Amino acid sequence: MKKSSPSLVLLFLTTGLGVLFLTNISLGSVSIPIKEILRALFSDTGTASEILWQFRLPKALTCILAGSALATGGLLMQTLFRNPMAGPDVLGLTSGASLFVALLLMAGQYSGLAFIQGPWSVALAASLGGATVFILIIGIARYVQDNTALLIVGLMISAATSSVVSVLQFTSQANDLQTFMIWMLGSVGSTNWSEIIVLALIVVAGLAISMTMIKALNGMLLGESYAVSLGINIKQGRIIIVLITGMMVGAVTAFCGPIAFVGLAVPHLVRLILPTTNHKTLLPAVCLGGATLLLLCDILAQLPGSTQVLPLNAITSLIGAPIVIWMVIKAKRISV
Repeated sequence: MKKSSPSLVLLFLTTGLGVLFLTNISLGSVSIPIKEILRALFSDTGTASEILWQFRLPKALTCILAGSALATGGLLMQTLFRNPMAGPDVLGLTSGASLFVALLLMAGQYSGLAFIQGPWSVALAASLGGATVFILIIGIARYVQDNTALLIVGLMISAATSSVVSVLQFTSQANDLQTFMIWMLGSVGSTNWSEIIVLALIVVAGLAISMTMIKALNGMLLGESYAVSLGINIKQGRIIIVLITGMMVGAVTAFCGPIAFVGLAVPHLVRLILPTTNHKTLLPAVCLGGATLLLLCDILAQLPGSTQVLPLNAITSLIGAPIVIWMVIKAKRISV
């Protein structure tokens, strides 16, 4: 594959993000022309304005925030573990969130989570589950010196929580199981403005901290011994990276459910078109790439011309997997 300069790739991704953003908010059960959308953006009256501000803008902004967070988290994990198969959920945070949501939705009266009621109940349960696993991982990271060992611990936590969820699914009522399965499919269309503000604060803070870790990330990519020779505190850097990833992925999972593929694939897609391993360029490119891809997937999930909406996770996997396979074969390699 022919490589492009970093500036051209960033320009292309930024332009694509803008085009897909406008396309996303123009599509839906009610078709709104671009001219009407531009007019509604600066007006608070009329049907188009209400549809735009109450439904489509929150959904599009959620796509941008969630895509950026997941893709960045994937890049951080792949760099930390130097493993191309590491994703943002490799530490078990998504599994922990899924477990607590399962306990709320399928065993709320028995699990002790019945006290969580209201419109934020699922988000609070997911946050509590992700935070529990996150605290456990942080505690283990203080004593485990090897990144591979930490990766194995995360995978084992995911396996353990997934097994408990499977038991709950097997023993739950049909209605409760259906509610949980819908949440597991992922969705960016159920967030309101107050939730978006919370999500934006967490994601922006995580991205900002990530930018301060560029030297450490570049050093870790070349090995721990080289990083130490550069004066990088490996133990501290590892905890900060885990903190950033846990914070962003936990927030996205809480408000959108577990969204597959984006965090794993986007860093590889960007690396295949960017002739650099410097995180000063990779981080913003991956951030833009994640937002762009999730916007595209949401557009396709809406089935343009139809009132039906497909599950978001189905689209991310169906579109992403063939693209990654084709690009890997084309490039004849995939690396971190």
